Parts: sequence; C-alpha cells; structure tokens
Amino acid sequence: MKKINERENITMNAVKRQLFYLLFCSLVMVSQIQANFAQPNSNAAKTNLEQTTKQEDGQNDFDFEIGIWKTSLKRLVKPLTGSTTWVEYEGTTVVRKVWNGRANLVELDVKGSAGRIEALSLRLYNPESRQWSLNFANVKGGVMTTPTIGEFKNGRGEFYSQEDFNGRVILVRFVISDITLNSCRFEQAFSIDGGKTWEINWVAVDTRVKDETNKAP
Repeated sequence: MKKINERENITMNAVKRQLFYLLFCSLVMVSQIQANFAQPNSNAAKTNLEQTTKQEDGQNDFDFEIGIWKTSLKRLVKPLTGSTTWVEYEGTTVVRKVWNGRANLVELDVKGSAGRIEALSLRLYNPESRQWSLNFANVKGGVMTTPTIGEFKNGRGEFYSQEDFNGRVILVRFVISDITLNSCRFEQAFSIDGGKTWEINWVAVDTRVKDETNKAP
C-alpha cells in the first residue's frame, strides 16, 4: 500500500508540474500577443502626433508667395482724418526664402501719380508660438516699424500691432487673404477704438509673373 501511495504522489506531482508548465506557456503567449498589438498602436499614435505637429507648424505658411509678382496697390492719402482720397501704384513684389523657409524677405517697388514706394518686409517665424512677425521698412525711413504679429487660419493670415500714429496710440491690422496659386490680397487697416471699427488704408493685389525664368533667386 505504501508503494502505491508513493506512485500516486509521484503521478500527482507530475500532473501538477505539467499544468503549471501549460499555464506558464499560456501567460507568455498572451503577453506576446498584447505586446504585438500594442506596438502598432504605439506606432500609429506616434504617427498621428507627428502629423498633428506638422499640421500645426506654420513655418511654411508663406511658401505660396515665393517668386515674382505684379502688384497693383492703392493707398489712402490721409488715414484717420475722414479723407476718402486714394492714390494708386503699379509695380512688382519679389519674395525670397530666408533661413530655409523659417523667414522670408519681401521687396516692394511700385510707382504712381503720388511718386514711388520702395519698401521691404522681413517676416520671421517663431516656432514656439507658431506665429509670424511682419517687420516693415520704407526706404525713406530706413528703420523697421513695430512688427505686426499673427498667424494663418483657414487660408487667411491676420496680424496685429499697437503703434503710435501722429502722436496717437492706435491698433494696426494686416490681413492676407484670397490666396490662390497665382494671386493674393494684402490689406492694412487702423483702429482708434480698440478694434471695434477699422479704417482700411492700404490694399495691394498681387498677380504672379508666370515667366519661369523670372523666379526669385
């Protein structure tokens, strides 16, 4: 009887070891399946994050404008005085990339009955705020004005600043709109009531020069 009991104990122990081994193997397989399932999900999440970041990054917002443009410009002679007298100009705008697209340089040269406007705009991109600053200078003044700062949303760029105009603090708004492959519109407006109302004083419509040999370097 003692030998029979010993054989039974040996058999039971063997069965227990076999069951433990099978359970261990099952746990290992489940862990591998979970890991394999999690890896694609992790990669997908990483890809989605990269795509979202790329979409939010606006450093290529002005790529559409690189090149040479024919510019038709009109300017309100005496802003914020009630005057409705406008003067018109015709000429060119040349836009070049700077810093591999993180900035760009605009050269405006137009002429009209009121004379000639030679101006430059340096646009700088801030990767932290994902906003642009537009820094304007007229050849007659030789200094940069207060930068207008803003961004593009839904194909429209809006930029704002607070400036001194004839001894008075005003708000300035600069809008870029109606953007296509071959045309775009620029509009500047002033406000003396904190942005409740705006008076437009500068409108320029650019049309791309299609001669490929005249691309901006």
